[in-house]
Amino acid sequence: MKNTEIASIFFEMADILEMQNVAWKPVAYRKAARAIEELSEDVEEIYRKGGLNALEDISGVGENIANKIVEFIEKGKVKEYEMLKKSLPAGLSGLLQVPGLGPKKAMALYKELKIKNVDELEKAALSHKISKLPLFKEKAEENILKGLEIFRQGQERMPLGFALPIAEGIVLGLKKVKGVEKIQIGGSLRRMRDTVKDIDILVAAEQAKEAMDVFASMPNVKSIIAKGGTKSSVLLKEGMQVDVRVVPLKSFGSALQYFTGSKDHNIGLRRIAIAKKLKLSEYGLFDAKEKQVAGKTEEEVYRALGLSYIEPEMRENTGEIEAAMKGKLPKLVSVSDIKGDLHTHSNYSDGSNTIEEMALAAKRRGYEYICISDHSKSENIANGLSEERLFRKIEEVKRVNKKLRGITVLCGSEVNILDDGSLDYSDDVLKKLDVVVASVHSKLKMPKEQVTARLLKAMQNPYVHIMGHPTARHFGKREEMAIDMDAFFRAAKEYGKIPEINSAVERMDLRDVHVRKAVEMGVKLSVDTDAHSVQELLNIRLGVGTARRGWCEKKDIVNTYSLKELMKVLKKQ
Repeated sequence: MKNTEIASIFFEMADILEMQNVAWKPVAYRKAARAIEELSEDVEEIYRKGGLNALEDISGVGENIANKIVEFIEKGKVKEYEMLKKSLPAGLSGLLQVPGLGPKKAMALYKELKIKNVDELEKAALSHKISKLPLFKEKAEENILKGLEIFRQGQERMPLGFALPIAEGIVLGLKKVKGVEKIQIGGSLRRMRDTVKDIDILVAAEQAKEAMDVFASMPNVKSIIAKGGTKSSVLLKEGMQVDVRVVPLKSFGSALQYFTGSKDHNIGLRRIAIAKKLKLSEYGLFDAKEKQVAGKTEEEVYRALGLSYIEPEMRENTGEIEAAMKGKLPKLVSVSDIKGDLHTHSNYSDGSNTIEEMALAAKRRGYEYICISDHSKSENIANGLSEERLFRKIEEVKRVNKKLRGITVLCGSEVNILDDGSLDYSDDVLKKLDVVVASVHSKLKMPKEQVTARLLKAMQNPYVHIMGHPTARHFGKREEMAIDMDAFFRAAKEYGKIPEINSAVERMDLRDVHVRKAVEMGVKLSVDTDAHSVQELLNIRLGVGTARRGWCEKKDIVNTYSLKELMKVLKKQ
């Protein structure tokens, strides 16, 4: 898919134009970039089917931007983008990838200190030259060094929500190869870790050559690292390494188990095998006479070791092997268990679609309900709703519910938790809403005690139901807020609040370790997408993956409940 490349170009064009103090164009390019990034269909395919008009039907894409998309599809580059890059000193646009450095600050650093790359930025921060500049505050160097650390971590690992579609695209291409009998994603991606370093794909086929040829010639391959008879490695244009291994069908299960990992989980299994006088490897499970006793499927490997089958998301050697020995593994929640989404946005605030369009998309997913929880009034950057606009939205939800059948729209709001823990709307306003999602969007660097106290005060409000993206992390931009998670979950249980597992690609918040802690403490959770478009509703699988990594069963997730059951839970708060 070319979506990621085109979106990246438009985001960078917006940044450069903002550096040059160009009005309105940066906003237009960012809006188009977000819309393209969220598409479930390849823009090239959209263009092939419907031409320029079909591209202009994409939210935020007008004739000018549509022509640039066509230019990239047909020529592999955008002339205006190339010219904009040449207008900047070499490397300067790279500074924009450092969290906390916007276009204006990057330009100021260049003009005042001639900084044009991250190495020069780090050197200037360490020598305390930056905080003396007018645009920068006292802790500028400290924040920039933290930003550089986050930036470099982001260079090493890719968020799950970006890596998974890339891997699935490769799998789709390889499935078409004659002779491929089975194919599966492995590694940390299959375990649904929130970030991944590389992609592992396992193929069962008697003849490997054609599969390897197709893999190495895929359009998003930047370079071939190695190409062999049973294993090939490439570097993608997205910066991710992908390894494809071809194994015989009789070893597919043992190879899949081995290359899914984790390393610690595999060590635990090998110890069990040794105790049973067996040998376990990627080739199979063998007895003392080198006879294969299991290996075709993962299930038979676990069974031969005397274990219940362990789901991939649990394979981290954190108690799952012991639980499998006793037959006491939890029955993990699945995407098919989800009956609704309690945190989504419409075009009333910063979403791309109308309330009705979001509701119809939820209905197509088989949901019983969807909550439209647009931003509250102080979130100006996200077009937050004044009380007057919120009341208009409430009436709009009523009209949609009268019109549609088979789906119930709940009227909610993602309400800002202010600096002192109070909320952005009064109680008189909050009590008119079906669902209140309380979230922090500002002053994210408060000390741990203050942040925790802020969240605990918000949870004491009787009209709050869900605590949205509790740690406020954002991949590549900022780390989590410092929170006393034990105190947070104790308060959630005491006040009957529901912490959220936010499935947004850039958030994945709560993390798996937090989810596991919540489950152990008996705290109910909600898995939501924070979707700003109908396409983003698909991201529910990312949050469910995190829930599964945290050992959640269906009963632990409130939006697996029917609408009637859910409303009983919300009214108890």
